[in-house]
Amino acid sequence: MMTPHGVNVRQSAHDFATTVTAARNVLNALGQSIFAEIDQAAAAQSVGLHLRPTMLFVFGNPKAGTGLMVTDPLVALELPLKLLIWQADDGVTNVAYRSVTSLIDAYGIAGVDAHAQQIDGALAALVNNIVTY
Repeated sequence: MMTPHGVNVRQSAHDFATTVTAARNVLNALGQSIFAEIDQAAAAQSVGLHLRPTMLFVFGNPKAGTGLMVTDPLVALELPLKLLIWQADDGVTNVAYRSVTSLIDAYGIAGVDAHAQQIDGALAALVNNIVTY
């Protein structure tokens, strides 16, 4: 599987269910708003299809993201942030997210590099907490 530019993937030390629980717990503990939890495998099953265990968290902190959307309203297509957890065919659970730095680069937003790097640092720490929970 090729990883697109700006997408970071980490292997979890835990199984899928434990990783999903860890994500929920870590996001809540860090004061992140969880706007949605989408069980994509359940959605597939509801239409008679099979998908490996896959969960998408849509989350964020309006204090962090609003400034980016003020700079360019189109960034709202990318925010809130997303965290994807899936179980690979070999049983390994993976956690993926897109860096905010790559997002602002894709939109050509200038003058927010330090803010984006700060958010990316927080995201990396958040994901580290999830995969080592």
